[in-house]
Amino acid sequence: MELQKWGFKENKEVNAAAALTVRHILEAIIQNVDETKTGKPKIHLGHGDPSVYPCFQTSTVVEDALVESIRSTKFNCYAPGVGIDPARRAIAEHLSKDLPYSLTTDDIFLTVGANHAIEVLLKVLAQPGANILFPRPNYSLYEAQSSISPLEVRHFDLLPEKSWEVDLDGVKALADDKTVAIVLINPGNPCGNVFTSEHMQKIAETAKQLGILIISDEVYAYQVFGNKPFIPMGVFGNIAPVITLGTLSKRWIIPGWRLGWIAITDPIGILHKTGIAASIKSCLDLTADPPTIIQGAVPHIMEKTPESFFLNINKLLKEAADLFYERLKDIPFVSCPHKPEGSMFAMVKLNLSALDDVVDDKDFCMKLAKEESIILFPGYAAELKNWVRVSFAADPKVIEDATGRIKAFCLRHAKR
Repeated sequence: MELQKWGFKENKEVNAAAALTVRHILEAIIQNVDETKTGKPKIHLGHGDPSVYPCFQTSTVVEDALVESIRSTKFNCYAPGVGIDPARRAIAEHLSKDLPYSLTTDDIFLTVGANHAIEVLLKVLAQPGANILFPRPNYSLYEAQSSISPLEVRHFDLLPEKSWEVDLDGVKALADDKTVAIVLINPGNPCGNVFTSEHMQKIAETAKQLGILIISDEVYAYQVFGNKPFIPMGVFGNIAPVITLGTLSKRWIIPGWRLGWIAITDPIGILHKTGIAASIKSCLDLTADPPTIIQGAVPHIMEKTPESFFLNINKLLKEAADLFYERLKDIPFVSCPHKPEGSMFAMVKLNLSALDDVVDDKDFCMKLAKEESIILFPGYAAELKNWVRVSFAADPKVIEDATGRIKAFCLRHAKR
Protein backbone atom coordinates (compact mmCIF):
# COMPACT_ATOMS: atom_id res chain seq x y z
CA MET A 1 0.00 0.00 0.00
CA GLU A 2 1.31 3.42 -0.95
CA LEU A 3 1.81 5.91 1.84
CA GLN A 4 -0.33 8.98 1.69
CA LYS A 5 1.68 12.08 0.83
CA TRP A 6 2.16 13.88 4.10
CA GLY A 7 3.54 17.35 4.65
CA PHE A 8 6.31 16.16 6.97
CA LYS A 9 9.37 13.98 6.54
CA GLU A 10 12.47 12.87 8.39
CA ASN A 11 15.09 15.44 9.23
CA LYS A 12 18.19 14.02 7.56
CA GLU A 13 20.41 16.76 8.99
CA VAL A 14 19.52 15.74 12.55
CA ASN A 15 19.95 12.06 11.67
CA ALA A 16 23.42 12.77 10.28
CA ALA A 17 24.36 14.72 13.42
CA ALA A 18 23.17 11.91 15.70
CA ALA A 19 25.29 9.45 13.70
CA LEU A 20 28.39 11.29 15.00
CA THR A 21 27.57 10.90 18.69
CA VAL A 22 29.32 8.45 21.01
CA ARG A 23 25.99 6.84 21.86
CA HIS A 24 24.98 6.22 18.24
CA ILE A 25 28.39 4.93 17.16
CA LEU A 26 28.72 2.56 20.11
CA GLU A 27 25.18 1.25 19.65
CA ALA A 28 26.08 0.30 16.07
CA ILE A 29 29.19 -1.54 17.26
CA ILE A 30 27.32 -3.30 20.09
CA GLN A 31 24.93 -4.75 17.49
CA ASN A 32 27.86 -6.92 16.34
CA VAL A 33 28.31 -8.54 19.74
CA ASP A 34 26.89 -12.03 20.15
CA GLU A 35 28.14 -13.53 23.39
CA THR A 36 26.52 -16.88 22.61
CA LYS A 37 28.72 -17.20 19.50
CA THR A 38 31.98 -15.97 21.03
CA GLY A 39 31.40 -17.61 24.41
CA LYS A 40 32.90 -14.46 25.92
CA PRO A 41 31.13 -11.84 28.02
CA LYS A 42 30.88 -8.35 26.56
CA ILE A 43 33.53 -5.88 27.73
CA HIS A 44 32.63 -2.24 27.14
CA LEU A 45 35.68 0.02 26.96
CA GLY A 46 34.04 2.42 24.53
CA HIS A 47 32.86 5.10 26.94
CA GLY A 48 33.92 6.60 30.26
CA ASP A 49 31.45 5.07 32.69
CA PRO A 50 33.27 3.15 35.43
CA SER A 51 30.19 3.14 37.68
CA VAL A 52 29.32 -0.37 36.48
CA TYR A 53 32.36 -1.77 38.33
CA PRO A 54 32.20 -2.36 42.12
CA CYS A 55 35.63 -0.76 42.63
CA PHE A 56 34.37 2.51 41.09
CA GLN A 57 31.43 3.60 43.21
CA THR A 58 30.37 7.04 44.35
CA SER A 59 30.73 8.17 47.95
CA THR A 60 27.96 7.50 50.47
CA VAL A 61 28.11 11.27 51.07
CA VAL A 62 26.80 11.77 47.53
CA GLU A 63 24.01 9.24 48.01
CA ASP A 64 23.04 10.78 51.35
CA ALA A 65 22.97 14.24 49.77
CA LEU A 66 20.38 13.15 47.22
CA VAL A 67 18.25 11.40 49.84
CA GLU A 68 18.39 14.51 52.01
CA SER A 69 17.42 16.68 49.04
CA ILE A 70 14.41 14.49 48.26
CA ARG A 71 13.21 14.21 51.84
CA SER A 72 13.52 17.93 52.51
CA THR A 73 10.59 18.55 50.07
CA LYS A 74 12.28 21.87 49.23
CA PHE A 75 13.25 20.83 45.72
CA ASN A 76 10.08 19.50 44.11
CA CYS A 77 9.49 22.82 42.34
CA TYR A 78 10.57 24.30 39.03
CA ALA A 79 14.06 25.79 39.06
CA PRO A 80 15.22 28.97 37.30
CA GLY A 81 16.77 28.32 33.88
CA VAL A 82 20.24 29.11 35.22
CA GLY A 83 19.79 26.82 38.25
CA ILE A 84 19.04 27.34 41.92
CA ASP A 85 21.25 29.76 43.83
CA PRO A 86 22.53 27.38 46.57
CA ALA A 87 23.89 24.98 43.93
CA ARG A 88 25.40 27.78 41.83
CA ARG A 89 27.00 29.31 44.92
CA ALA A 90 28.48 25.96 46.01
CA ILE A 91 29.99 25.39 42.55
CA ALA A 92 31.37 28.96 42.48
CA GLU A 93 33.07 28.38 45.85
CA HIS A 94 34.35 24.96 44.74
CA LEU A 95 35.92 26.34 41.55
CA SER A 96 37.32 29.43 43.30
CA LYS A 97 39.58 27.32 45.53
CA ASP A 98 42.15 26.98 42.75
CA LEU A 99 41.69 30.35 41.04
CA PRO A 100 43.49 33.63 41.87
CA TYR A 101 40.09 35.33 42.11
CA SER A 102 36.61 34.46 43.38
CA LEU A 103 33.63 33.47 41.28
CA THR A 104 30.12 34.58 42.19
CA THR A 105 26.74 32.93 41.80
CA ASP A 106 26.19 35.02 38.67
CA ASP A 107 29.21 33.33 37.02
CA ILE A 108 27.65 29.83 37.20
CA PHE A 109 24.96 28.33 34.94
CA LEU A 110 23.69 24.81 35.58
CA THR A 111 23.21 22.40 32.67
CA VAL A 112 21.99 18.87 32.00
CA GLY A 113 25.55 17.54 31.90
CA ALA A 114 28.38 18.68 29.64
CA ASN A 115 26.61 17.72 26.41
CA HIS A 116 23.90 20.30 27.16
CA ALA A 117 26.58 22.88 27.98
CA ILE A 118 28.26 22.26 24.61
CA GLU A 119 24.93 22.64 22.80
CA VAL A 120 24.22 25.93 24.59
CA LEU A 121 27.64 27.44 23.89
CA LEU A 122 27.59 26.55 20.19
CA LYS A 123 24.16 28.19 19.90
CA VAL A 124 25.31 31.32 21.71
CA LEU A 125 28.44 31.71 19.56
CA ALA A 126 26.76 30.95 16.22
CA GLN A 127 26.91 34.40 14.63
CA PRO A 128 26.63 34.66 10.81
CA GLY A 129 29.96 33.81 9.18
CA ALA A 130 31.65 32.87 12.47
CA ASN A 131 34.06 29.96 12.85
CA ILE A 132 35.32 27.99 15.85
CA LEU A 133 38.52 26.00 16.43
CA PHE A 134 38.25 22.37 17.56
CA PRO A 135 41.09 20.02 18.54
CA ARG A 136 41.94 16.97 16.48
CA PRO A 137 41.35 14.44 18.00
CA ASN A 138 38.21 15.72 19.72
CA TYR A 139 35.26 14.60 21.83
CA SER A 140 32.73 13.63 19.17
CA LEU A 141 29.75 15.51 20.65
CA TYR A 142 31.39 18.79 19.61
CA GLU A 143 31.52 17.49 16.04
CA ALA A 144 27.92 16.26 16.19
CA GLN A 145 26.51 19.51 17.56
CA SER A 146 28.50 21.65 15.15
CA SER A 147 27.19 19.72 12.16
CA ILE A 148 23.75 21.31 12.71
CA SER A 149 25.16 24.71 13.65
CA PRO A 150 25.90 27.59 11.29
CA LEU A 151 29.36 27.81 12.85
CA GLU A 152 32.19 26.81 10.53
CA VAL A 153 34.51 24.32 12.21
CA ARG A 154 38.27 24.42 11.75
CA HIS A 155 40.52 21.77 13.28
CA PHE A 156 43.92 22.28 14.87
CA ASP A 157 46.13 19.32 15.73
CA LEU A 158 47.10 17.92 19.09
CA LEU A 159 50.66 16.58 18.80
CA PRO A 160 51.13 13.01 20.11
CA GLU A 161 54.91 13.34 20.02
CA LYS A 162 54.61 16.32 22.39
CA SER A 163 52.25 14.74 24.94
CA TRP A 164 49.25 15.86 22.85
CA GLU A 165 50.04 19.55 23.22
CA VAL A 166 48.21 22.08 21.04
CA ASP A 167 49.88 22.94 17.73
CA LEU A 168 49.89 26.68 18.39
CA ASP A 169 51.36 27.56 14.99
CA GLY A 170 48.49 25.64 13.44
CA VAL A 171 46.00 27.58 15.56
CA LYS A 172 47.44 30.91 14.40
CA ALA A 173 47.29 29.78 10.78
CA LEU A 174 43.63 28.74 11.08
CA ALA A 175 42.22 31.76 12.88
CA ASP A 176 40.91 34.93 11.21
CA ASP A 177 38.76 37.91 12.16
CA LYS A 178 35.64 35.67 12.14
CA THR A 179 37.03 33.17 14.68
CA VAL A 180 35.09 33.32 17.97
CA ALA A 181 36.59 30.61 20.18
CA ILE A 182 39.01 27.75 20.66
CA VAL A 183 37.98 24.54 22.44
CA LEU A 184 40.36 22.75 24.81
CA ILE A 185 39.74 19.53 26.73
CA ASN A 186 41.95 19.13 29.79
CA PRO A 187 42.48 16.52 31.17
CA GLY A 188 42.17 15.13 27.69
CA ASN A 189 39.30 13.23 26.17
CA PRO A 190 40.19 11.21 24.11
CA CYS A 191 43.94 11.42 24.70
CA GLY A 192 44.41 11.09 28.47
CA ASN A 193 46.84 14.02 28.43
CA VAL A 194 47.29 16.85 30.95
CA PHE A 195 48.50 20.31 29.89
CA THR A 196 51.37 21.99 31.75
CA SER A 197 51.00 25.47 33.21
CA GLU A 198 53.56 26.81 30.75
CA HIS A 199 51.67 25.44 27.75
CA MET A 200 48.34 26.74 29.04
CA GLN A 201 49.79 30.23 29.42
CA LYS A 202 50.97 30.10 25.80
CA ILE A 203 47.48 29.05 24.71
CA ALA A 204 45.95 31.98 26.63
CA GLU A 205 48.44 34.41 25.11
CA THR A 206 47.65 33.06 21.64
CA ALA A 207 43.90 33.49 22.28
CA LYS A 208 44.49 37.07 23.41
CA GLN A 209 46.56 37.78 20.30
CA LEU A 210 43.76 36.38 18.11
CA GLY A 211 40.96 38.08 20.07
CA ILE A 212 39.06 34.85 20.79
CA LEU A 213 37.63 33.26 23.92
CA ILE A 214 38.69 29.89 25.32
CA ILE A 215 36.16 27.13 26.00
CA SER A 216 37.88 24.90 28.54
CA ASP A 217 36.20 21.51 28.89
CA GLU A 218 37.23 20.33 32.36
CA VAL A 219 34.83 17.43 32.80
CA TYR A 220 37.76 15.32 34.08
CA ALA A 221 39.11 18.06 36.36
CA TYR A 222 41.49 16.77 39.06
CA GLN A 223 41.38 13.21 37.72
CA VAL A 224 45.13 13.17 37.15
CA PHE A 225 47.67 10.55 38.20
CA GLY A 226 50.92 11.36 36.39
CA ASN A 227 53.57 13.95 37.19
CA LYS A 228 51.51 16.94 36.08
CA PRO A 229 48.95 18.55 38.40
CA PHE A 230 45.60 19.68 37.07
CA ILE A 231 45.47 23.45 36.60
CA PRO A 232 42.16 25.14 35.69
CA MET A 233 42.36 27.21 32.51
CA GLY A 234 40.56 29.93 34.43
CA VAL A 235 43.89 30.65 36.17
CA PHE A 236 44.82 32.42 32.93
CA GLY A 237 41.46 34.20 32.58
CA ASN A 238 43.18 37.54 33.16
CA ILE A 239 44.99 37.03 29.82
CA ALA A 240 42.03 35.88 27.68
CA PRO A 241 38.38 35.25 28.65
CA VAL A 242 37.66 31.62 29.59
CA ILE A 243 34.39 29.68 29.75
CA THR A 244 34.84 26.54 31.82
CA LEU A 245 32.66 23.41 31.49
CA GLY A 246 32.38 20.94 34.36
CA THR A 247 30.18 18.16 35.73
CA LEU A 248 29.57 15.93 38.71
CA SER A 249 29.61 12.95 36.32
CA LYS A 250 33.21 11.77 36.25
CA ARG A 251 34.87 12.98 39.40
CA TRP A 252 31.99 11.82 41.60
CA ILE A 253 31.30 8.69 39.43
CA ILE A 254 27.64 9.57 38.78
CA PRO A 255 27.38 10.09 34.99
CA GLY A 256 23.69 9.23 34.94
CA TRP A 257 22.79 12.15 37.21
CA ARG A 258 23.36 14.63 34.35
CA LEU A 259 24.43 17.65 36.38
CA GLY A 260 26.91 20.02 34.76
CA TRP A 261 27.78 23.70 34.63
CA ILE A 262 29.08 26.54 32.53
CA ALA A 263 31.36 28.86 34.52
CA ILE A 264 32.45 32.33 33.44
CA THR A 265 36.09 32.24 34.58
CA ASP A 266 36.89 35.72 33.34
CA PRO A 267 38.07 38.11 36.09
CA ILE A 268 38.24 41.09 33.75
CA GLY A 269 34.52 40.66 33.00
CA ILE A 270 34.78 40.64 29.20
CA LEU A 271 32.12 37.94 28.81
CA HIS A 272 29.63 39.83 30.96
CA LYS A 273 30.39 43.17 29.26
CA THR A 274 30.04 41.75 25.73
CA GLY A 275 26.72 40.07 26.57
CA ILE A 276 27.92 36.46 26.19
CA ALA A 277 26.91 35.66 29.78
CA ALA A 278 23.45 37.17 29.18
CA SER A 279 23.07 35.12 26.00
CA ILE A 280 23.93 31.93 27.90
CA LYS A 281 21.19 32.78 30.40
CA SER A 282 18.71 33.43 27.58
CA CYS A 283 19.58 30.17 25.88
CA LEU A 284 19.08 28.24 29.13
CA ASP A 285 15.64 29.82 29.48
CA LEU A 286 14.75 28.05 26.21
CA THR A 287 15.98 24.58 27.20
CA ALA A 288 15.43 21.93 29.86
CA ASP A 289 17.33 22.11 33.15
CA PRO A 290 18.71 19.41 35.47
CA PRO A 291 16.26 17.95 38.02
CA THR A 292 15.82 20.31 40.95
CA ILE A 293 16.36 17.52 43.51
CA ILE A 294 19.85 16.91 42.09
CA GLN A 295 20.57 20.64 42.13
CA GLY A 296 19.45 20.62 45.78
CA ALA A 297 22.07 17.96 46.59
CA VAL A 298 24.98 19.93 45.12
CA PRO A 299 25.97 22.01 48.20
CA HIS A 300 26.13 18.90 50.40
CA ILE A 301 28.13 17.03 47.72
CA MET A 302 30.59 19.88 47.18
CA GLU A 303 31.16 20.61 50.86
CA LYS A 304 31.20 17.14 52.41
CA THR A 305 32.75 14.66 49.95
CA PRO A 306 35.98 13.61 51.70
CA GLU A 307 39.30 14.10 49.92
CA SER A 308 40.06 10.43 50.59
CA PHE A 309 37.31 9.51 48.09
CA PHE A 310 38.98 11.45 45.27
CA LEU A 311 42.44 10.13 46.17
CA ASN A 312 41.15 6.57 46.01
CA ILE A 313 39.48 7.09 42.61
CA ASN A 314 42.70 8.58 41.21
CA LYS A 315 44.69 5.67 42.67
CA LEU A 316 42.38 3.20 40.93
CA LEU A 317 42.64 5.12 37.65
CA LYS A 318 46.44 5.20 37.86
CA GLU A 319 46.64 1.47 38.51
CA ALA A 320 44.27 0.81 35.61
CA ALA A 321 46.14 3.16 33.26
CA ASP A 322 49.51 1.63 34.16
CA LEU A 323 48.21 -1.90 33.66
CA PHE A 324 46.58 -1.05 30.33
CA TYR A 325 49.69 0.74 29.03
CA GLU A 326 51.96 -2.18 29.97
CA ARG A 327 49.68 -4.85 28.52
CA LEU A 328 49.35 -2.85 25.30
CA LYS A 329 53.11 -3.22 24.73
CA ASP A 330 52.58 -6.95 24.27
CA ILE A 331 49.97 -6.49 21.52
CA PRO A 332 51.35 -6.45 17.97
CA PHE A 333 50.31 -3.81 15.44
CA VAL A 334 49.02 -1.28 17.97
CA SER A 335 50.81 1.47 19.89
CA CYS A 336 50.09 4.15 22.47
CA PRO A 337 52.48 7.08 21.91
CA HIS A 338 51.65 8.78 25.19
CA LYS A 339 51.01 7.11 28.54
CA PRO A 340 47.73 8.41 30.01
CA GLU A 341 48.16 10.97 32.77
CA GLY A 342 44.53 11.92 33.34
CA SER A 343 40.86 11.35 32.48
CA MET A 344 39.83 7.76 31.68
CA PHE A 345 41.07 7.35 28.12
CA ALA A 346 44.00 6.54 25.89
CA MET A 347 44.36 6.92 22.14
CA VAL A 348 45.78 3.80 20.49
CA LYS A 349 47.24 3.84 16.97
CA LEU A 350 46.51 0.94 14.62
CA ASN A 351 49.09 -0.39 12.18
CA LEU A 352 46.55 -1.47 9.58
CA SER A 353 49.22 -2.29 6.98
CA ALA A 354 50.13 -5.31 9.12
CA LEU A 355 46.56 -6.57 9.44
CA ASP A 356 44.70 -8.65 6.89
CA ASP A 357 41.04 -7.98 6.11
CA VAL A 358 40.80 -4.88 8.34
CA VAL A 359 40.03 -1.79 6.28
CA ASP A 360 40.07 1.04 8.85
CA ASP A 361 39.41 1.88 12.51
CA LYS A 362 35.65 1.42 12.16
CA ASP A 363 36.15 -2.01 10.58
CA PHE A 364 38.61 -2.89 13.36
CA CYS A 365 36.04 -2.04 16.04
CA MET A 366 33.19 -3.84 14.27
CA LYS A 367 35.19 -7.06 13.79
CA LEU A 368 36.68 -6.92 17.28
CA ALA A 369 33.13 -6.70 18.68
CA LYS A 370 31.95 -9.61 16.55
CA GLU A 371 34.90 -11.90 17.26
CA GLU A 372 35.92 -10.97 20.81
CA SER A 373 32.87 -9.15 22.32
CA ILE A 374 35.05 -6.07 23.01
CA ILE A 375 33.63 -2.56 22.50
CA LEU A 376 36.08 0.23 21.59
CA PHE A 377 35.44 3.68 20.12
CA PRO A 378 36.72 4.25 16.56
CA GLY A 379 38.98 7.25 16.06
CA TYR A 380 37.32 8.53 12.88
CA ALA A 381 34.49 9.95 15.05
CA ALA A 382 37.10 11.90 17.02
CA GLU A 383 38.61 13.24 13.78
CA LEU A 384 41.61 10.88 13.94
CA LYS A 385 41.30 8.00 11.50
CA ASN A 386 42.90 4.63 12.12
CA TRP A 387 43.20 5.16 15.85
CA VAL A 388 40.86 3.90 18.58
CA ARG A 389 39.90 5.42 21.91
CA VAL A 390 40.00 3.02 24.85
CA SER A 391 38.59 3.62 28.32
CA PHE A 392 40.80 2.00 30.95
CA ALA A 393 38.41 2.87 33.82
CA ALA A 394 37.61 -0.73 34.61
CA ASP A 395 38.38 -3.52 37.03
CA PRO A 396 41.98 -4.82 36.59
CA LYS A 397 40.71 -8.31 35.75
CA VAL A 398 38.60 -6.80 32.97
CA ILE A 399 41.63 -4.95 31.55
CA GLU A 400 43.68 -8.17 31.63
CA ASP A 401 40.90 -10.05 29.82
CA ALA A 402 40.28 -7.27 27.28
CA THR A 403 43.91 -6.75 26.31
CA GLY A 404 44.34 -10.53 25.96
CA ARG A 405 41.39 -10.66 23.56
CA ILE A 406 42.65 -7.66 21.54
CA LYS A 407 46.03 -9.40 21.23
CA ALA A 408 44.36 -12.60 20.03
CA PHE A 409 42.37 -10.60 17.46
CA CYS A 410 45.49 -8.87 16.11
CA LEU A 411 47.42 -12.13 15.84
CA ARG A 412 44.47 -13.77 14.09
CA HIS A 413 44.33 -10.98 11.51
CA ALA A 414 48.08 -10.61 11.02
CA LYS A 415 49.24 -10.73 7.41
CA ARG A 416 51.13 -13.91 6.63
